[in-house]
Amino acid sequence: MNMKAIAVIDGEHYAPVVREALAALPHEVVAVWLAGGTEKLVGGEDYGVPVVSELEAGIVEHEPELVVDLSDEPVLGPRERFRVASRVLALGLTYAGPDFRFDAPAFAPFPLPSLAILGTGKRVGKTAVTGHVARLFSRDREVLVVAMGRGGPPEPQLVEAPPRLDDLLELSRAGRHAASDYLETAALAGVTTIGCRRCGGGLAGAPGDSNVLDGAALAAELEPELVIFDGSGAAIPPVEVDARVLVTSSAQPVEVATGYLNAYRILISDLVLVAGGADGPLLEAIAQVKDVPVVPVELRPRPVEPVDGRRVAFFTTAPAAAHETLARHLAERHGAEVVHVSGNLARREALREELGRVDADTYLVEIKAAAIDVVAEAVVANGRELVFADNELVGEGVDAALLALTPDRVVSA
Repeated sequence: MNMKAIAVIDGEHYAPVVREALAALPHEVVAVWLAGGTEKLVGGEDYGVPVVSELEAGIVEHEPELVVDLSDEPVLGPRERFRVASRVLALGLTYAGPDFRFDAPAFAPFPLPSLAILGTGKRVGKTAVTGHVARLFSRDREVLVVAMGRGGPPEPQLVEAPPRLDDLLELSRAGRHAASDYLETAALAGVTTIGCRRCGGGLAGAPGDSNVLDGAALAAELEPELVIFDGSGAAIPPVEVDARVLVTSSAQPVEVATGYLNAYRILISDLVLVAGGADGPLLEAIAQVKDVPVVPVELRPRPVEPVDGRRVAFFTTAPAAAHETLARHLAERHGAEVVHVSGNLARREALREELGRVDADTYLVEIKAAAIDVVAEAVVANGRELVFADNELVGEGVDAALLALTPDRVVSA
């Protein structure tokens, strides 16, 4: 299909070679961007179309429908090409080359004030951030959260009251995923949620299949003052919103958190939260992608019921390296005698073996993975106490940074 295109070229190719390649493209090439390289440049090169000095400015000026890459190593290697791809996708265009094509995720219009929470991967603390954001904004306005997950319901599910343990057990016994993010947020943040599902996710975050747009339509019918769309793993809610918060983790390699198409996620976001704190290299890598506010945060377990003086076994998805810190926090802040910390919530066989040998007064559990169908079932069967654990977001200036994103359309109560 003939489309208006800007071509990415380099100075490692002779201009006549590039000119003939441009003519052979099945597109109307309106300009070229010279990405670098000087070996084959002799001066006064004629490519038959204008040469733009900046890619983004050239896209604004010439309004192409896609960007075609005719460059190569050593000017644009894999790392550099992903960065260029991220820049192109962030402008809503397709980025294509001889054997690849990246299409920008599509975002459907949404009529209400809205925010989206997205992540650079699974287990970066995104759902904890969603819960914190929901509580923060619900102090003075009606908030609704639309959450998508890999275990969400077949039809958008409205939850208007915080589910209790018995409610979650009933769902689990009926074959439902009772620790899905929308249930966790409803139970711990105390706001209305709509549960949605998705399957698959592209490199740039487009869900392979989802019912999120149906969930968004239901949210619009309810007319809350603010809708928060909660992503799933690295998948982005396919809805156009007023602002986006990206959650990454210092536990991820810097080249993953800021490279590949996570650079695209940074480019379309208005605030980056780094769980586990942020060191110099990570902050520098984010800044190389975009000048965006970055706030380091920590996640700390907060039992929703008192556990002081109790012998506590804590079940979490946090990595083993964090267990000692989490146990110390529960002891110092909440008065618990922590006898065991498990990171096996996502590993059912290991979890069952563990539950068979752990003895505690209170079983403190995050509402994730096998929390209900394995941990809660075992605890209830043994007549022991189960308490849910929220993840408290701690970070200097985090609330101010979040409140600064308040959409102009939101009117505080």
